[in-house]
Amino acid sequence: MSEKELGQKWDRCLADCAVKIGTGLGVGIVFSVVFFKRRTLPITFCTGLGLGMAYSNCQNDFKSHYVLHSTIAK
Repeated sequence: MSEKELGQKWDRCLADCAVKIGTGLGVGIVFSVVFFKRRTLPITFCTGLGLGMAYSNCQNDFKSHYVLHSTIAK
């Protein structure tokens, strides 16, 4: 794996992590305000779910040997 490919994988991983943690945080805040009387448990739980999904995606991305992102085979 070249240094350029590794850098691209890290960029995708960090961007995916930011999106998933931000989404989990937002969903947790909404659930906290609407359903759980402003407790922090839903915020922590949903943020943790986002972090776990991002970690799993990064692991799979780094273990893959082939780059199949946005290419269409004809």
